[in-house]
Amino acid sequence: MWLATPDALVERMLRLAEVTASDYVIDLGAGDGKIPIAAARDFGATALGIEYDADLVRLAQCLVEVAGVGRRTRIVQGDIFVADFSDATVLTLFLLPQLNRCIRHRILAMQPGTRVVSHQFRMGEWRHDATVHHEQRTAYLWIVPARVGGSWTFRDAAGEPVFDADIVQTFQEISGHVHQARGQSEPAPLQAASLVGARISFAFRDRAGEPVRFEGRAEDGDLRGTLTAPDGTARPVTAQPRRTPDPAVWASMFPGCERYYRD
Repeated sequence: MWLATPDALVERMLRLAEVTASDYVIDLGAGDGKIPIAAARDFGATALGIEYDADLVRLAQCLVEVAGVGRRTRIVQGDIFVADFSDATVLTLFLLPQLNRCIRHRILAMQPGTRVVSHQFRMGEWRHDATVHHEQRTAYLWIVPARVGGSWTFRDAAGEPVFDADIVQTFQEISGHVHQARGQSEPAPLQAASLVGARISFAFRDRAGEPVRFEGRAEDGDLRGTLTAPDGTARPVTAQPRRTPDPAVWASMFPGCERYYRD
């Protein structure tokens, strides 16, 4: 079954994802191709639509040519459970809830910071980051989070340990504790912890009870950023895992979805 997304909501979806000319937009279940066409025509992006129905693919390909965006837009026939969409910077979809859930683990394996916009349907218990509305319809935005759960040792520029942190992660929600050196008896809980794509920040109280803040990014398996002391002075720190992290259960295939991936 195919239902078109209203033009006004298409525009709002692409604005919600902050699409620019540097983006590669992939639309799953592209139908007549209106989302890839709009991404190329109105935002200058490169776009790909993946559609299962051959007749709709032919229609969409004609509409691409009519819109004059053939150099930046392709519509191809494909199965979303087989097609590779991992290199998209923006992923759009208007699929039934079960299909959303059954590609969710593949979306969570995409590059951190990838923006995902779904017309009308959510991703199970993965909380959305933002919404837009048009008449009786809603579009949801998610930003693919980096994997930061685990035990980390933070070191200064000289390689000296500054503190250890145990971070618990479920999707983009993080919490945990900091273990400070030199005799602190109790771990300090993370405060105001935030993870947006690869950007991570949190605060904690030092041994004197004063606030310390870390702001940085997940890069190549490390956490790199700046530690700001209570007096406002900042210094670079880098964290590396203390041990191999446990599997991210929240990022695994949703139960019952195996049937979509059988030959």
